[in-house]
Order: sequence, then structure tokens, then C-alpha cells
Amino acid sequence: MPQGPRPARWQCAGARWGRGGPVLVWRHPAQGERLSPLAPDRPLSFTTGPRRECVGVRRGTRHTPCPAVAEVPASAVSAQCPDCARLDRSYSVAADTRTDDPRPYDVYLAWFGPELVKVGITAAEREGARLLEQAALSSCLLGRGPLMAARRAEAVLGAALGVPDRFPYAAKRTVREAPPPAERRAADLAALHQRARGLGGLPESLALAPFEPVHHDTAFPLDRVRPAPGLIQLVPEATVAGRVDAVAGPDIHLTSTDGRALLLDTRRLAGWPLAAAAPDAPTTAPVERRERAAQAPEGLF
Repeated sequence: MPQGPRPARWQCAGARWGRGGPVLVWRHPAQGERLSPLAPDRPLSFTTGPRRECVGVRRGTRHTPCPAVAEVPASAVSAQCPDCARLDRSYSVAADTRTDDPRPYDVYLAWFGPELVKVGITAAEREGARLLEQAALSSCLLGRGPLMAARRAEAVLGAALGVPDRFPYAAKRTVREAPPPAERRAADLAALHQRARGLGGLPESLALAPFEPVHHDTAFPLDRVRPAPGLIQLVPEATVAGRVDAVAGPDIHLTSTDGRALLLDTRRLAGWPLAAAAPDAPTTAPVERRERAAQAPEGLF
């Protein structure tokens, strides 16, 4: 017997950082977008739907749903199908396919751990939210200028100083659980900032900034982060329930209702339709023991 169209549901689109802190993003075909703050001590309880679907393409404030409503593998870090991912990259600053952005861009140095310092760029109007999305423990501004000048500076630092633009994400998680003091992070950044400013080949249109370290301990907050040996694996019709301890980048550190310290990667939460679960429900989602080595096969971020 033919079935009617499937009713539209709210779909989680992952986490986003802004001035007010981290939020979960929700989208509905008819009702648009809503945000749920992820404050410490907030109860978090949900059950996943029958399948994970592509989140489509978002550019600025405009969202285009996936026309195929394609299924996305539950274990994938990306919540886009191949077609939507290609469309996303076709006009993207990150993929170097968008070069006409007139906004000023910041070139930053981000500290994730000893020997884990990277260079990157972000639109100045985002006011550092990109650093919080990446879970940088500390950072500093190197300079500000047009997009192509920022890209050139990023390339110069990579070639001349060997500063990468990404790391395996598992390495960042390990350092976060016992971070060195802010003074150590600031010293590492100050040394690299000084070397970077002295390089030849930086674009003249890049206005160099004095060294001013920014530490993100309070934003995450790191004093509430407990070592979490388990990473939640999301599968269909699985329940996660507990209390939010802290949020760092895309990771929610939570204590489950049975007292376990667990990690929930919101990149893998994106794409799932979620239904509310009882606050005291047991967590039935599988929990995988985390890889703690820097070379773990995680997504780069």
C-alpha cells in the first residue's frame, strides 16, 4: 500500500559558537532554525531517529536543504553527502574557491598543546569564534588585512616556520584534560609571534598586530573537564542522557546518568533527528574507548 510523505522533523545541525557561548543548532523545513544554549550543568537527554541525513549547505544566513535527503554514515565526521560537500567547497574560503570576499580577515596563531601550534585565518567580524570552534586553548592575533593577503601570510608562515594549518583532533582532546598553565602557552605563542613578525614576504596590506594572548579556559571551561575515556558512538534509536560539564570546540563533555565521564562529538551529532528522552534515562548509545595518540585516525580540525 503506498505511503504518504514522511512528516518533517527537527534535525540537529551540530554546534555553533557565538558571543553568548556554544549552542546546538536545529533546523526544520517549515519552521526554520532554532538554537539551544549548551550551558554547564544543563541536562542533555535525547534519542536518535532511524537514520542520519545530510544537513545540506549553509552560506551565511541562508540554508539550502539536501535535495536528495541523502543518508550519511553514522560514523562520519562530516554531516554532508558528497554532492552537498562538493557544492559547499565550490564557493568556500576554506577550500580556496572564494577569493572575492571583501571583508577583512584576521591571521591568528592558535595553541592546542606543546608542539601543537597552528596558523589560520578567519573573518574579523567573527571576533574569535573560529578559535572556540576549533577548541584552541590559547591564541593571538598576528595581523589583519584583505582575504588574499591573509592567505598569503598563512602560506608564508607554513613554508618559512613549518607552522601547520591543522592537527589530528584526538591530540587536542588529550591536552585539554590537563592543560599547561596559561603562562606556558603565552610564552610559546609570544616566541612564534615574534618570529612571524620578522619574516620577509609578508604582504604589505597585512596590518601586523602587537602580541596580546587570549586564553579560553573560562569559555570552555577547562576546570570542569574530566578525563573521559569513552567517546559516544551515535547509532539509530540510541539514547544519550546526562549533564553537560563543559563544551570545548565541537565536543560536549558530559556526565551520564550512571556517573560516567563521556565525550559527545557534535560534528557526528549533526544530521540526526532527535527526540527528547527522560532526564534519568540510561545511555544506550555505544561508547568507544578513545584513541589518545596524536596520530589517531580522527578528522583534522
